[in-house]
Amino acid sequence: MATYLYRLGRFAFRRRRLVVLIWLGLLAAGVAGATTLSGPTANGFSIPGTESQRAADLLNDRFPQAGADSATARIVFQAPAGQKLTNSPQVQQTLERIGAAPQVARVLDPFTAKAISEDGRTGYAQVTYEVTPDEVTPEAREAIAAAVEPARAAGLTVEYGGDAMQEGGEQQLTEVIGLGVAAVVLLITFGSLIAAGLPLLSAIVGVGIGVTAISTASGVVDIGSGTPILALMIGLAVSIDYALFIMSRYRHELGTGLEPEEAAGRAVGTAGSAVVFAGLTVVIALAGLFVVDIPFLTQMGLAAAFTVVIAVAIALTLLPALLGFAGRRVLGGRIPGLRAGDPEAAGRMTAGRRWARFVTRRPVAVLLVTVIGLGALAVPATDLKLGLPDDSTAAPDSSQRKAYEMLSEGFGPGFNGPLMVVVDAGASADPRAAATSTAAAVRALPDVVRVSPPVFNPAGNTALLSVIPASGPSTQETKDLVAAIRSMPDRDRAEVAVTGATAVSIDISNKLGGALLPYLSLIIGLAFLLLMLVFRSILVPLKATLGFLLTVVATFGALVAVFQWGWLAGLFGIEGQTGPVISMLPIFLIGVVFGLAMDYQIFLVTRMREEHVHGAAPRTAVVDGFSHGARVVTAAAVIMTAVFSGFILSGETLIREMGFGLALAVLLDAFVVRMTVVPAVMALLGRRAWYLPRWLDRLLPNVDVEGETLRSHLTPDPERKEPEPAGR
Repeated sequence: MATYLYRLGRFAFRRRRLVVLIWLGLLAAGVAGATTLSGPTANGFSIPGTESQRAADLLNDRFPQAGADSATARIVFQAPAGQKLTNSPQVQQTLERIGAAPQVARVLDPFTAKAISEDGRTGYAQVTYEVTPDEVTPEAREAIAAAVEPARAAGLTVEYGGDAMQEGGEQQLTEVIGLGVAAVVLLITFGSLIAAGLPLLSAIVGVGIGVTAISTASGVVDIGSGTPILALMIGLAVSIDYALFIMSRYRHELGTGLEPEEAAGRAVGTAGSAVVFAGLTVVIALAGLFVVDIPFLTQMGLAAAFTVVIAVAIALTLLPALLGFAGRRVLGGRIPGLRAGDPEAAGRMTAGRRWARFVTRRPVAVLLVTVIGLGALAVPATDLKLGLPDDSTAAPDSSQRKAYEMLSEGFGPGFNGPLMVVVDAGASADPRAAATSTAAAVRALPDVVRVSPPVFNPAGNTALLSVIPASGPSTQETKDLVAAIRSMPDRDRAEVAVTGATAVSIDISNKLGGALLPYLSLIIGLAFLLLMLVFRSILVPLKATLGFLLTVVATFGALVAVFQWGWLAGLFGIEGQTGPVISMLPIFLIGVVFGLAMDYQIFLVTRMREEHVHGAAPRTAVVDGFSHGARVVTAAAVIMTAVFSGFILSGETLIREMGFGLALAVLLDAFVVRMTVVPAVMALLGRRAWYLPRWLDRLLPNVDVEGETLRSHLTPDPERKEPEPAGR
């Protein structure tokens, strides 16, 4: 592989104008497609194979009047202390204005629907829309806000919530934060404006192509609102990192006396090989999400994987083409006060070399301290609770949050999570009797406050019951109630199913939990084979996988502590917004973190293997290989952390938690696992780290990531200055 990539790098360097024009043409085509063909993004999703989805599909088929997919809103009215609503004219006038608002299908009066609290002070009106939550327009939401103002002015407290009031996720300029930090880190790493600017430029082109292609696709297929944001997050981080590694190797090769074209070829042939395999691990982890069988999650994984593929292609072709224009100027343009030394130069007593020597001298003590520390951070993960975001986690000063709390106070927490019980009585001799009997049986279950009378579709073969639990939507009592309803015996061959937001949350958590083991088996199995190819070893891939597990459990512990328990919530701007961790976050985080963890494993350990292949003693190979890559890996980790941290400011809960989780996971994996645990374990293993049975060695193809074929088959440059030997 190294030879092919070497030729590709030299080709891109020589034909730089053609290569740049091709990539700029793709970017222009993407921008044109995004501006002319893109469609709106969606917040909703389906969960094939779950009971809640089957119940919703049945309602849509037989009972479309029920509006199972329709957007809903709840308008909560509360009279001043000591007063009652008692058919307040302000309530009636507000409901009339809401009924005339755009896209509203019907409004249920709280007095006729008996939606008034026992003290008569609080009531709510249910608003059903003609469209799904994703199709509610900003004008329709603004009409609700305007309709309640006169009642507020008259002294009533009026708040509103529901999925109709949730605005679609919008891309914020949080990526600018990451780009700014990346620019600073690259300047410090290279000490040169030109060397720092080229990785940023290539990353912007690559991410631009990826995101505009996804935006163009949204005009043809439904794209979730979080998909382009996540693709941008992952694509930007890996694009800068991959370009950083190749740029660093290019400057190193120039420093040994090679001509620019040869240096570009060798940089792509060596560091580029690591980039290819690092990218493959990320793609495997992201694309492997298809085993979960949740369409929107598969879509997010494939979109993010697409941007990673673009990032790899950009690093292997566009970057060497840009180097063709820059030539040796990447060594110049120095910034006063910043050192521009080669971060991969051998023999320099750098901080990385000193750290590697410290770790390899005391490997057992270092391992014990780091494992105990990560284990302590992981303890909160034992209390991990999963759920979907709702109005209870909205900002404390938002109308949605206030409406949620007013309902809980006036009616009980269960009113914020009603269950929709669907009775399929098509095979019953007496459908009405079967539905009535089912309602009575549900009413007799523990933790049930109220069951509405059965409402039938026009054909009379399907009934809908609304069940109000006594407990809140995310409590264990409500989960037990859903399970109890689903396990009830059929009455007169009438089948019962449960749907609604609470049931959907339970089903998606169960489905994701069931998919976790197959998913882990897939990505770890494929990545293990990939790493075995790269490192020609069994123990190194095993160590890499165990280190990843340490990173993941520690990250889950921090997520629980911050987003579920509320520790440091004020620091992250989520004070008063704690709740269960988003259901799909753990499995998605596992996929992304696994890919990124293997990135640093490959970039760091390939340099150790390169030293080993070239004859260095085991511990010397660890120290020298670590010192070659430590500064660059550090810069890459800081850049990636900055990019992910910027998304903590997102208004979308999934993206915010994902940004926090990825930022912390990168910090832990890069600085604690890869740069502490890895050299300690490698020092303990010695030569055994590179053990591979002979029969397996013969079966596995030689991918030559360390570029040995370049040394043995390419004609050496007679003018080349060999670097000084590393200190032993």
